[in-house]
Amino acid sequence: MKKLKAIYPGTFDPLTNGHLDILTKSSKLFDEVIVAVAKNASKTPLLDLLDRCEIIKECIQNYPNIEVLPFDELLVDFAYKHNADVIIRGLRAISDFEYEFQMGYANQSLNPSFETLFLMPNLQHTFVSSSIVRNILSYGGKISHLVPEVVMNILKQKGYACM
Repeated sequence: MKKLKAIYPGTFDPLTNGHLDILTKSSKLFDEVIVAVAKNASKTPLLDLLDRCEIIKECIQNYPNIEVLPFDELLVDFAYKHNADVIIRGLRAISDFEYEFQMGYANQSLNPSFETLFLMPNLQHTFVSSSIVRNILSYGGKISHLVPEVVMNILKQKGYACM
């Protein structure tokens, strides 16, 4: 019997509790989940690619069916190389849907057998995004309720004033 494999792509800069919520749900739905951490040269990341991968690995230690891999190519090519059937995307609000809908169809135009599955985070995480975390952090605001403890520790090590 074929195992279902999904990819959860993103920059995860930084990983949020909302991301972890989607990962937890994905791990229950699929035999294998790959967290595809995008290099994304078009953005200036807060954390480098290897730090982002290590943070996620530390946070998913209790999920043996989740793997973390960096990538810097078209998502459909990455998925094909890793025999993935589905892309997981998180939807927090209607505003996310339009962009994710377009991306889902763009990916399907490149590989018609490719499916996108949208998951909603739990209600307490619906407003959380990496952009919001970075913005709050830039003003020295409290982010401890928005990110895992390992993210807080790494950011403090890098000299960010985190609360």
